[in-house]
Amino acid sequence: MPEPIVGLHHVTAIASNPQRNLDFYTGVLGLRLVKRTINFDDPGTYHFYFGDDRGSPGTILTFFPWPHMGKGNIGVGETSATAFSVPVESVPFWEERLRAAGVLVDREESRFDNTVLKFSDPDGMRLELVGRIAGVQANAARTSDVPTQHAISGFFGVTLCEVGFEKTATVLERMGFWRAGVEGHRYRFSAAAQALGSHIDVLVQPQLLPGRMGAGSVHHIAFRAPSDAAQLAWREELKTLDLDITPVLDRTYFHSIYFREPGGVLFEIATDPPGFTSDESIESLGETLKLPGWYESKRELIEKTLPPITLHKITK
Repeated sequence: MPEPIVGLHHVTAIASNPQRNLDFYTGVLGLRLVKRTINFDDPGTYHFYFGDDRGSPGTILTFFPWPHMGKGNIGVGETSATAFSVPVESVPFWEERLRAAGVLVDREESRFDNTVLKFSDPDGMRLELVGRIAGVQANAARTSDVPTQHAISGFFGVTLCEVGFEKTATVLERMGFWRAGVEGHRYRFSAAAQALGSHIDVLVQPQLLPGRMGAGSVHHIAFRAPSDAAQLAWREELKTLDLDITPVLDRTYFHSIYFREPGGVLFEIATDPPGFTSDESIESLGETLKLPGWYESKRELIEKTLPPITLHKITK
């Protein structure tokens, strides 16, 4: 078997207004903009990467903000919620902070023995903050006013909305996730390492229609591979399940393979290297527009096409 998958690498979603998206994730949630680049298939669109101070795998939430994108509809065959991890003692802080920012918050007192704050971003993307008794120490963003002791440490996991779960379970279990528990129609699969993003919930909702992509939708979720060799090993392993897997694609900051699991959710396996400091210092992450080499000759046109944005930073 290949090296075990320890959890999520990143989650990629769709937004509408880029400035509003930037302000919410940096200003309200206190994440750092660790990279601003473009959609490689649509260079007139930004690709934002938000994460912890270092841009660590397991903390990265990325967006394609299309200004005129219509709202998506949540349904089966997609990721219906993205959850971040915070210290359990920080839950009251976050509930107060979100409400002060005008965010509607629903508090779930116990889900698999964790307190969960449920809310949505300005585009309607469903988010959660899960209070954990113990976890990975946060690398708090230097650009945020969130106190270090309350900072988001990274992903807790995601919820997949599915018609059923057995075929999806087969793929997750082959990837090294084990059945950790069940509550009602929610089935939890966890990675043995208990690292960032190590929990995948499958919520069985056969009464729903298939989801429709749009602003507020998750486009895909990516799992971590520590190296190119480990990624290739996983590609060979997953081919035995008759999954249709792409060749390796170069995403500049990681290398990727993609496939749809049987329930319809787009999965990716992404490598940890080269990482987000490959073309910027850790001190200046996200401050300038970075383009892949094949677009550099068109920088002037691209910069004129992209809508202007302002990155508001707070120095601690």
